[in-house]
Amino acid sequence: MTIRHTPQSGKFCSVWTGIALILLCPVLVEARTELKETAATKGPTPPIDELAEVSQVSGEEATLLQEIPTVYGAAKYDQKVHEAPAAITLITADQIKKYGYRTFAQILDSVPGLFTTDDRNYGYLGIRGFNRPGDYNTRVLILIDNHRMNDAVYDQGAIGTEAPIDVDLIDRVEIIKGPASSLYGTNAFFGVINVITKRGRDLKGAEVSGEASSFNTYRGRLSYGNKFSNGVEMLLSGSYSGSEGHRELVYPEFSSTNNGIAKDADKDNFYYYTGKLTYGDFTLTGGYQWRKKLVPTAAFGTVFNDNRFNTVDERTYLDFSYQHEFANQLNVKARLYYDRYWYRGDYPFDYGGAGVPPFTLNRDSTQADWWGAELTATKRLFDRHKITAGTEYRDQFRQYQANRDVEPPLTYLESNPHSNFIAGYLQDEWAITDHVTLNVGFRHDHYSTFGGTTNPRVGLISTWGKTTVKLLYGQAFRAPNPFEQFYVTGNVFKTSPNLKPEKIKTYELIIEQYLGNHIRALGSLYQYNISGLITQTLDTDDKLFFNNVDDITSRGAEFTVEGKWPSGYEGRVSYAIQTSRNDQMDQMLTNSPQHLVKTNVIVPIIEDKLFAAFEGRYTSSRLTLLGNSASPFYILNLSLFSQQILKGWELSAHINNLVNQKYGYPGSGEHLQNVIDQNGRTFWVKLKYRF
Repeated sequence: MTIRHTPQSGKFCSVWTGIALILLCPVLVEARTELKETAATKGPTPPIDELAEVSQVSGEEATLLQEIPTVYGAAKYDQKVHEAPAAITLITADQIKKYGYRTFAQILDSVPGLFTTDDRNYGYLGIRGFNRPGDYNTRVLILIDNHRMNDAVYDQGAIGTEAPIDVDLIDRVEIIKGPASSLYGTNAFFGVINVITKRGRDLKGAEVSGEASSFNTYRGRLSYGNKFSNGVEMLLSGSYSGSEGHRELVYPEFSSTNNGIAKDADKDNFYYYTGKLTYGDFTLTGGYQWRKKLVPTAAFGTVFNDNRFNTVDERTYLDFSYQHEFANQLNVKARLYYDRYWYRGDYPFDYGGAGVPPFTLNRDSTQADWWGAELTATKRLFDRHKITAGTEYRDQFRQYQANRDVEPPLTYLESNPHSNFIAGYLQDEWAITDHVTLNVGFRHDHYSTFGGTTNPRVGLISTWGKTTVKLLYGQAFRAPNPFEQFYVTGNVFKTSPNLKPEKIKTYELIIEQYLGNHIRALGSLYQYNISGLITQTLDTDDKLFFNNVDDITSRGAEFTVEGKWPSGYEGRVSYAIQTSRNDQMDQMLTNSPQHLVKTNVIVPIIEDKLFAAFEGRYTSSRLTLLGNSASPFYILNLSLFSQQILKGWELSAHINNLVNQKYGYPGSGEHLQNVIDQNGRTFWVKLKYRF
């Protein structure tokens, strides 16, 4: 199906083109002014934030401010975390290696207020009590180096082994909670997660690593990075992993077939290629990822214990960016990008229901291609205003979906719509006084499919010494995606072409308190209201479809205390409590734990050489689709990490689920299982050498 542009949408695009040119005019003028003034300028130009300091701090406060980390994704420029209009959590490369995280999902599982689930095919992210069955992480925006990773058909933000990033290449992860459509548009519904990768200078040579873990899992990586005397900086890396998975998984729901045993049906293989090249103000980044997973759960009514059930995901992206800070406090960022997502799923079905092979192999195919451009300008005005203005255009020129039986051939779906949008955004960070800042912004997106939507964000931030109070309000939206609108199969899904965007309003109070120079306490109270939630639903013929049927109200609180000392000790304790209810049905949401408790501790055993790390996570019970509960569980992990005992070598070891806790996650609408059991005790060891 081809979506045509109406005259009205063309007129709207012209208006936004005019706005974009208006935004560009100051940039051109500033650039010309800088060229004239370059000869008269002596010495390096200080950053915008240094020029903008309006208050004097000294002694203990100055030391504290130097130690407070910065975040980029909250405002599209670097700012101290206590200045950002959101609740911020940062996970660093040092924490990743000491806690032994091997997947992106494990990193996110450690974050206060976040939780993950896994259906033995994909990983799913829950935030503040929300993780709907059948949702492919569409309500959190995932970025890698500020590049959007949610695809253009499913809107999926991958977090498991399907995520296109090797965790060893991560410099830090910025978790920014709260609606952020005022800067990022769709998918920034509950928050933004920005993965900042390492640079060439962080490696200063080559690295090779190898690791082995449970279920005959082996992984290797080869990376090279450096910054050269001519100003060129580069990083290249390749990774591979192969896992046999569980040899036997038991599902009583299929006891009539092979005694409910899925044999050799849990294999997981993937590889990544990543590159980053920087010269002057220009940066080129890109990546390619391929992953194949066998699926043991017989989801979607497929034949149980048939190892032809597998999914393959490929993800490719290129991002070319320019960023320059001019002499008069004008920072300009421009980027051009291209993305591709390809998917294939093979599903064996017994259409006749006789239980006798040969069974029909049904094949799902998806290919999405899109490109886009973005221009952002940030400038300090009148000492107390920091203005950010930008415009973005994205053309999703291929959103192909197909579903057919392989033999005998029969096509159920072949759809290839295309869509585009153009957006403009404006934000002002206004220092009303030396201690009070007002952050106000909005973004308007206009889609070729459903029209326009405007989403604001307002934050009042007050800082007095070591105490910061934030009052926040924000709106966000999520546009319906082609999978929700147009996907259809003969016996599982039907189309939902009339979907509208879902919307959220969030109110939040945040208090941050620094105790001394090394401890930070963070507390937040929030409420969000969702209207027109797009929900996977069963019709009277037992077919799945999507509809704007639910309104959700959620209230919660999160409390975190974290500390880090020069001696190497580090830790964090957090507690999150929330209640999320469906307003129409007046009941708790499924897969929504009311309590999350997390503890993280790093202990130096030999100074700067050997560390032990402990991690504990408690998750309360969750309602399943059948109205039962998935049992609460507590997971304890233990890691050892050594460095510089031998020059250039690092050795890591990790035990996950140390006490062999039995637990599971609620299944989705496509699963016969009410609860999908997860792994018991597992281990891995890793050796890395840098040369």
